[in-house]
Amino acid sequence: MNNYTGARVIITSSSDEKLERARALGADVTINYRTNPEWQEKVRFLTNGVGVDQVVEVGGEGTLSRSLSSVRIGGYIGAIGVLTGFGGGGLTPASVFFNHLRFQGIYVGSREMFCSMIKAIELHRLKPVIHETIPFAEVKQAYELLEQSKHFGKIVISHS
Repeated sequence: MNNYTGARVIITSSSDEKLERARALGADVTINYRTNPEWQEKVRFLTNGVGVDQVVEVGGEGTLSRSLSSVRIGGYIGAIGVLTGFGGGGLTPASVFFNHLRFQGIYVGSREMFCSMIKAIELHRLKPVIHETIPFAEVKQAYELLEQSKHFGKIVISHS
């Protein structure tokens, strides 16, 4: 159980190294989705068949059906990425209606929202995980890092 939020955090990744780092940061359970391709079944088992309260969905079409199978009735899915494509991935009006799901797309917000986020980060003394800071003149390197998917945390592009 995460001491900061009271949540039990379950993380998926294709990298055992990244999962180890996630555990060091406080993740309670980690699942490698390459070695456990039906990871939603493990999530259901870990939650005694109930499912999780919230899913942060980053995969899109390729993983959304597994997220739908992982979330409890009345749960929440926040879609923040589409790494595997923009298709429906099993999301239908019926899947939302019959399971009482809340599904919300999360996209870049307004300047006001950004300022509120910064205040919350400062107030709670949150420390984002930064993989690397790269000067703007070397921005191509930042995109290459993203393409390789080997980073853990954010890639920051510095303009000063």
